[in-house]
Amino acid sequence: MIQRIQSFWLLLATICAFLTIQFSFYSGNRLLNGQPAFLELTGKTAPLYLLILSVAAGLGALISIFLYKDRKTQLRLVLVTLLVSLANIALYILEIKNFENGSFTLTSIFVFAVPLFLLLAIRGIYKDQRLIKSLDRLR
Repeated sequence: MIQRIQSFWLLLATICAFLTIQFSFYSGNRLLNGQPAFLELTGKTAPLYLLILSVAAGLGALISIFLYKDRKTQLRLVLVTLLVSLANIALYILEIKNFENGSFTLTSIFVFAVPLFLLLAIRGIYKDQRLIKSLDRLR
């Protein structure tokens, strides 16, 4: 299980997804009750749907690590998790429009790393499927 490279990529995706809850994606000035206030956009301070999508991406990647015996189901779950993480990025960017001014923080890399690691895991799962099919042909 853990010796497979896609398990490593899925573990990294899980860690990054859960780190997005704690660390900020964007920081800047936003109007609160008519007064400008400096805020950081994190999974905790953002609307609830961003927190739910961040947790769903982390849990999807974590669960798929343990589906190593059923590669088709693992691949499907990772693809769904990839779509969830891309939706999460899109919603984060839409939430930025509520800020007057600001900038991305260094820890926003975690949000963008999740789909990258999931794509690398998909590539590893696909290579495993090809290897098993080629070994079945030899039998």
